[in-house]
Amino acid sequence: MTTDLISPKRLLIEEWLPVRELGIESRRERAAASALPPLSFLHVWWARRPLVASAGVVLAGLLPAWSPQLAEEFPDAPQLANVEAYRKWLLHLCGIWGDPVTARAALDRAKVEGIKLDGNGYGYKQAFRNHPDRAAIDLLHQVLKRTWGEIPPVVDPTAGGGSIPFVAARLGLPTYANDLNGVAASVLRAGVKITADHGLKLLPNLKKWGDILVARVRERLKPFFPLRNDERVVAYIWAHAVACPRTGRMVPLVTDWWLRKEKGKEVAVRLVKKADGVELREPRFEVVHGSAINFDPAKGVMSRGSAVSPYDDLVISGDYIKAEARAGRMSQVLYAVAIRLPGGKRDLRAPVEADLNAIREAEKELENLRPAWESQELLPVEPIDAVSNYDRGHRLYGINTWAEMFSSRQLLTHVVFAEEFQGIASEIRDELDTETATAVLAELAIMQGTALNYNARSSSWDVSRQKMRSVFDKHNFAFKWTFAESEGAEALYAWCLYQLTDAYEKLARLFENTGLQVAPGQALPRSITVTQGNGADLRHLSDESMAHVCMDPPYYDNVMYAELADFFYVWEKRTLGRVLPEYFADELTDKENEAVANPARFAAFGRKKKQLADADYEAKMTAVFAECHRVLRSDGVLTVMFTHKRAEAWDTLGMALLEAGFTIETSWPVNTESENSLHQANLNSAASTIMLVCRKRGTADATEQVFFEDIESEVRQAARDALVRFERSGLSGVDLMLSTYGPAMSVISGYWPVHSSQASEDGSVRLLRPEEALSTARNEVSRLQLNRIVGHTAQFEPYTDFTLLAWHTFRAIEFGFDDARRLALSTGGLDVDQLVRAKIVEKKAGTVRLREPKERIARGSFAGKFGVDPAAEQFDHPIDAVHTVCYIADMDGLTAAKVFLDRTGLATDRGFRDCFQGLVNAVPRARGEGGWAVPLAGMLDGLAAAYLPDVVLPELPAERRTFVQGDFYSEAG
Repeated sequence: MTTDLISPKRLLIEEWLPVRELGIESRRERAAASALPPLSFLHVWWARRPLVASAGVVLAGLLPAWSPQLAEEFPDAPQLANVEAYRKWLLHLCGIWGDPVTARAALDRAKVEGIKLDGNGYGYKQAFRNHPDRAAIDLLHQVLKRTWGEIPPVVDPTAGGGSIPFVAARLGLPTYANDLNGVAASVLRAGVKITADHGLKLLPNLKKWGDILVARVRERLKPFFPLRNDERVVAYIWAHAVACPRTGRMVPLVTDWWLRKEKGKEVAVRLVKKADGVELREPRFEVVHGSAINFDPAKGVMSRGSAVSPYDDLVISGDYIKAEARAGRMSQVLYAVAIRLPGGKRDLRAPVEADLNAIREAEKELENLRPAWESQELLPVEPIDAVSNYDRGHRLYGINTWAEMFSSRQLLTHVVFAEEFQGIASEIRDELDTETATAVLAELAIMQGTALNYNARSSSWDVSRQKMRSVFDKHNFAFKWTFAESEGAEALYAWCLYQLTDAYEKLARLFENTGLQVAPGQALPRSITVTQGNGADLRHLSDESMAHVCMDPPYYDNVMYAELADFFYVWEKRTLGRVLPEYFADELTDKENEAVANPARFAAFGRKKKQLADADYEAKMTAVFAECHRVLRSDGVLTVMFTHKRAEAWDTLGMALLEAGFTIETSWPVNTESENSLHQANLNSAASTIMLVCRKRGTADATEQVFFEDIESEVRQAARDALVRFERSGLSGVDLMLSTYGPAMSVISGYWPVHSSQASEDGSVRLLRPEEALSTARNEVSRLQLNRIVGHTAQFEPYTDFTLLAWHTFRAIEFGFDDARRLALSTGGLDVDQLVRAKIVEKKAGTVRLREPKERIARGSFAGKFGVDPAAEQFDHPIDAVHTVCYIADMDGLTAAKVFLDRTGLATDRGFRDCFQGLVNAVPRARGEGGWAVPLAGMLDGLAAAYLPDVVLPELPAERRTFVQGDFYSEAG
């Protein structure tokens, strides 16, 4: 074996990434909340990437592309003998120990045919649960040393929830993880570094001291959470309340009175306004079961922000409710208790006097302790930062400090934990060595995050699943009219400790079992460094020291991490901050340096706030990428994982990469989004993460300026190639459109700087914005897709083009406004308002909806120009002609439609027939028990079968589906 490095160093990710396998395994990893990777149970973080996708990118960004030289260098390694074996080896290292593509197809067939397969259908565990053995890791390290001259280090400068550093460290790679946010840095420390460094040997101390801590919390809180008849409380269910403005009586602001809707096991609450003939000042509540429910529980008090008083049936305005809340006169009232009986049966009951007395005692206790707690700075009385995009969740309803996010008893519960934690810390430090004590305390403190997430005024009762719903089931501080409180003495922190120790043990086992040397039982050595700071200032890293900068940066304006993290930060700085003070030096999280497009920071600039927020995001990401450029080896690679459907996000990210000195070598779309994600459901969201593969740009030839027109044909060709390539990988809809963005940006990055032929405002030559290239890519894709929809080269006009492409791209009646705007621009330069005037779409809040034919009747000044017109002799827009025929068939029957076709000659009109065929191919053809999921599909089907024999009808899908926003994308890939 020779000693020189493998050359040329072209990396595997520049030639191949198993996008279908990684996509299927990513969705499998996140398919069930109870089977998520243990990092997810340690602490909340938003937008974690799947471990399997992260592992694939980390590995492919370090391994060399296969070559005969590589096989010759390792003659005893059959894994490297040929391309196919090499690719299977990568999948094995990622934990994919089977054929997920074939398995997924078999599962889909079995579902259609109603067959239950043995096991999970894959024949192997989720990828992250599989452990490559020591031989596999040793071979990996040998190949990497021969490629890089060392086991190459990996850095993630915006590490967030820790997926990338976790998989890198697990594979035994020197790992550097950084995040600006102190909460994220703590999660990285607890979930990656401590679990890797201390392993299972920390677990006994963690359980011992955790049990002591929880027991002390329990003893202090027992008087405020009485239990009766050996029941266990699952949740206390509360409503916010205000006084009726006319009667002064308490009005619980409940949207409906259901507690359980399961057929045969229904439970609801009856509001009791009178007792023994006396009108009650404050209502009482009865929990009613089954047939005893003789009222409509769906009819609550609240609807769309306003209420109807149950006392006089008059409206209580939303403005009044907000004013009462801001004046401190919004109260909370307990109206039900979810319990578990001794035999394990779940039930629900009304509050009893013992419950109400305990609440009053808790309120008194809080008031007694408040002065001391405030002086000791145990209460999070910090004002909620004025820089906020989530004001509707708190300030509108009088919540201005972080303590006000909690009811009195919830506040008491959490501060007791913080106080007991501070008390036990000195005992732990006295008994254990410094390093072990710090590790135990950091892990114990981190469990408070779970308690906060399930015990606040924004946690709630999930009627359908009969369980608590966390604060962050969505990424905001949405105000909840009703909320759920955990039982604080016996249940909450005992459960949080279990969640902590279970997650810790599983994380430690993943580390210990990966690369385990079985005979001596020796774990793989690992080196992990966690820092908290700006990703644009990695001063602890030397120039050109990193082989792979692998990052999952903030996604433009998707999540305001710092704003959300303050919810935890203000508590954890009082616990974790005593253990890791370097992560909690400031009063609140750092929003000034956070790289997100945050319009709230520029609210004072009015209409310019979004433009300034975009510029700020671009500047900060440029600085982060410039620092990545500094620490990256000249032969290293930067991989950027990015998920966003809005072109502005790609424009700003792309410009930041280009200006920081990178070229985009290639890109890979991997469908990573959970099919059950609340952030995907009912949204026309991108389901794919695009993996951008970047290199340092060499010195450009500055003798000649390059203009976009010089390379436009290359951009169009790159878009065409990407369309074909990634469609074969199973992508469709928005994801297929996004898959062309990377190749388009790759072309312009190779010629950068590229200039626009349109001058700047002062007349000077300006740099091209990436969005201009992306727009060209979209136009090219639209043109190709239109031809595919019809079945041959077809030319319509923009309104028909838009309608056909909208159905084909989104596979839904309703989709995002921004997507509609982009698609409209790519079909003849239309805008959404023009589509509204033509009655093609209806605008809604943040979305648009395709109108049905019966909603497009031409009237007034638009008669004869746009829309459905049964009296017309001819049509300027083929979509109007097809919709008119469909309308007549729907209203008057097929015979009347045939008369219309004959009278107008449309049956033989090429444009009409092409449009009709395009709609047949584009509109989802699905039937359910109630008929066609999309009525238009049924109209088209009937007309084609009766009078248009040349129209080819696609086969109906065997599986019944309800086509709503998001379904199409969740099944892509």
